Amino acid sequence: MGVPAFFRWLSRKYPSIIVNCVEEKPKECNGVKIPVDASKPNPNDVEFDNLYLDMNGIIHPCTHPEDKPAPKNEDEMMVAIFEYIDRLFNIVRPRRLLYMAIDGVAPRAKMNQQRSRRFRASKEGTEAAAEKQRVREEILARGGFLPPEEIKERFDSNCITPGTEFMDNLAKCLRYYIADRLNNDPGWKNLTVILSDASVPGEGEHKIMDYIRRQRAQPNHDPNTHHCLCGADADLIMLGLATHEPNFTIIREEFKPNKPKPCGLCNQLGHEVKDCEGLPREKKGKHDELADSLPCAEGEFIFLRLSVLREYLERELTMASLPFTFDVERSIDDWVFMCFFVGNDFLPHLPSLEIREGAIDRLVNIYKTVVHKTGGYLTESGYVNLQRVQMIMLAVGEVEDSIFKKRKDDEDSFRRRQKEKRKRMKRDQPSFSPGGILTPHALGSRGSLGSQVASNPRQAAYEMRMQNSSSPSVSPNTSFTSDGSPSPRGIKRKAEDSDSEPEPEDNVRLWEAGWKQRYYKNKFDVDAADEKFRRKVVQSYVEGLCWVLRYYYQGCASWKWYYPFHYAPFASDFEGIADMPSDFEKGTKPFKPLEQLMGVFPAASGNFLPPSWRKLMSDPDSSIIDFYPEDFAIDLNGKKYAWQGVALLPFVDERRLRAALEEVYPDLTPEESRRNSLGGDVLFVGRQHPLHDFISELYRAGSTQSVDVPPELCHGIQGRFSLDEEAILPDQVVCSPVPLLRDLTQNTAVSINFKDPQFAEDYVFKAVMLPGARKPAPVLKPSDWEKSSNGRQWKPQLGFSRDRRPVHLDPAAFRTLGHVMPRGPGAGVYNSAAPPPATYQGSLYRPLLRGQAQIPKLMSNMRPPDSWRGPPPLFQQQRFDRGVGAEPLLPWNRMLQTQNAAFQPSQYQMLAGPGGYPPRRDDRGGRQGYPREGRKYPLPPPSGRYSWN
Repeated sequence: MGVPAFFRWLSRKYPSIIVNCVEEKPKECNGVKIPVDASKPNPNDVEFDNLYLDMNGIIHPCTHPEDKPAPKNEDEMMVAIFEYIDRLFNIVRPRRLLYMAIDGVAPRAKMNQQRSRRFRASKEGTEAAAEKQRVREEILARGGFLPPEEIKERFDSNCITPGTEFMDNLAKCLRYYIADRLNNDPGWKNLTVILSDASVPGEGEHKIMDYIRRQRAQPNHDPNTHHCLCGADADLIMLGLATHEPNFTIIREEFKPNKPKPCGLCNQLGHEVKDCEGLPREKKGKHDELADSLPCAEGEFIFLRLSVLREYLERELTMASLPFTFDVERSIDDWVFMCFFVGNDFLPHLPSLEIREGAIDRLVNIYKTVVHKTGGYLTESGYVNLQRVQMIMLAVGEVEDSIFKKRKDDEDSFRRRQKEKRKRMKRDQPSFSPGGILTPHALGSRGSLGSQVASNPRQAAYEMRMQNSSSPSVSPNTSFTSDGSPSPRGIKRKAEDSDSEPEPEDNVRLWEAGWKQRYYKNKFDVDAADEKFRRKVVQSYVEGLCWVLRYYYQGCASWKWYYPFHYAPFASDFEGIADMPSDFEKGTKPFKPLEQLMGVFPAASGNFLPPSWRKLMSDPDSSIIDFYPEDFAIDLNGKKYAWQGVALLPFVDERRLRAALEEVYPDLTPEESRRNSLGGDVLFVGRQHPLHDFISELYRAGSTQSVDVPPELCHGIQGRFSLDEEAILPDQVVCSPVPLLRDLTQNTAVSINFKDPQFAEDYVFKAVMLPGARKPAPVLKPSDWEKSSNGRQWKPQLGFSRDRRPVHLDPAAFRTLGHVMPRGPGAGVYNSAAPPPATYQGSLYRPLLRGQAQIPKLMSNMRPPDSWRGPPPLFQQQRFDRGVGAEPLLPWNRMLQTQNAAFQPSQYQMLAGPGGYPPRRDDRGGRQGYPREGRKYPLPPPSGRYSWN
């Protein structure tokens, strides 16, 4: 599904799920940048245990940003990635785990989408360069002004794919970055860090989900862990709901459409390359000091609270008089499944279901209507009941014809309104607008930047008169610039109607009778009467639905499966799907990194591959040359823009690809063979972490066997350790792979290979909320759904904490407000009298009462000292029994009492009042306290941006 469309729909339908992030910015003192102390309490009134980073959502905007100048080289890209992670870390401030996951080799079902994206990126880049050169030549031919063309190597974003040298270098840089922070940042002191780089198979977000699933299945898992996942993909919302963790939050950059982008030719804002006129750049600032700065602000982050989304869905999906027991967890799983029909990364959406047309609401309504016939839920722990799904799809198929007709009526109505709007704007605009010094300006804007002011008005008027008399062929409506030349902006508007824009040709015409026959003939080149072929398309789509749901809830069911068509069937075709098989081949293996590059790269990106492999993409005699077309068709499929269309690329035949690569495998160098191998996760800890001495002892003993992770030393995390040949070890120098940053000469961090707990291939992870899990305090109220008697709607809770206090001002602040904001009819500019008390009822500003101590309270998020006192230690409570549902007494908390003092965790104090999340326990193993006296380390030197010693 489209990320902007789904997020826009979700935020409008469920507005209370979004919370703006409170971000503490670094300060400067005497020119020295003082970093944020992330060991202090989170200013967002919530404490997170684990932070998971879907790294590809960070790598792309840092390497080729759209709203600011791109980094000059790879080193600057790495530094930008470090800074981005720092910013996220300072906002979230995880206390237990930081998990960094980079996309590795993906399943075949995902590789097809990656192939389409990379071929599109190559095609669009080539076309953009050609268009830019054409417009440049036209502008220069007619005497326009353009800055000299900057000669620099274009960054090919296709290199952000497993197996390339860029991704290998990124993994080395992140290892250095983690070691640096564990040594020097107090917020990382007791943190466990896991890095899953591009050599580890799987998409980043699914590696994160696989980790969470496997830890949830362990007896030592804390069911009240606070998770925070960073990423902008829409499927992260579905994945977070699929975990059934009560405290799950997503952090992402706030989506702001239509950000201004500078023209690629003249670097000015307000137009694109195709509309560039080659006009001189306007002066920015008195001395043009703002010439190189873009008018863009740093992106803001927002939280998406899935606990609140669960509240919305529970209210929306609750049904009365059910023939079975209502289970909100099963209902949420069905809602996630129904969202797949409007599109995902592995399947095209059904033709009749568009998210902007309310497709999800339509499915939910049908689901609630048909549920009495189905007799149960559609899914269970990632497995689909196809007989019940068939009832839902056939119910959608009954209204498909009306959906297509309404879509056509809505489109015609929209075009009609747009045409009338353009005509209205034409009527209101003058037919002639003078240019040059006679250009109209808003009142008071004559002295603004860019306004044309004649230094000698009389001379300018004379030159204009002379120009008119000497050029009789020039229209009297032509305007002139200050130097007397005709201005292209003053030409009279043409009389012809420019409202008629060419519409993409639509041969299917879904709104007319016979739409199904035309669809299959145009899209699949088969007759609709070919029942066998239609059955094959439907079966492949049903397999895809089962594969995707299994992928979200259990992991990859098959690395080889993919949907072999570019288009989806109709909902009315889903007849008889209950008898279709939904099993997948077991024991399949992922591609190797260089093999995936051959499967997703166009020939234009072949420079990232070994020479002999690259030749297979361009040699006319290559046995797989048909996999790499130089050009390909894009079917708009009823859309208006090419990026919305379907790229008609041939699918890669895995057997032919492997057969061709067998001949060139011997040509790989040792370095290329290393990059072509599959790796594993690496775990990092610092000196203060309880695991540090345990891991160091493994290296001293030189153990060759893998050992179990002691959960009592690692917040309950379980898995297996094995020694890392390229480990970061204490008292050994960590060389910086970035010349801008210095080596770590006094390293105390240590790293080791980490492997998640293993389960049998047929093991089923239960999609349930774990015993002992406590749901957060409800945020929504009944008045959030229904209007109250006075007609006003209740305002939802805007932050994580319900009892956040408003800002208080002292009398001096009120006198300042009275000075600049006079109140009342008799209030003058200098009136300092306070407004009447009634003014402050319900206001954010509260005057001090008579006799009240005049203490300014300007920080709304500060609380009384005793409000940070947490509950008593858990070892004073009763033993946890999963069957009874009592509070859990986690085993590592009992064992830590007998550990050495170096392993003793500090009491973790947390907000005890009500909030968006329940009060935190102080016994979770190794939490650090919050020092009130400030940081314990000296300020950084002016040089060395990331070494804070």
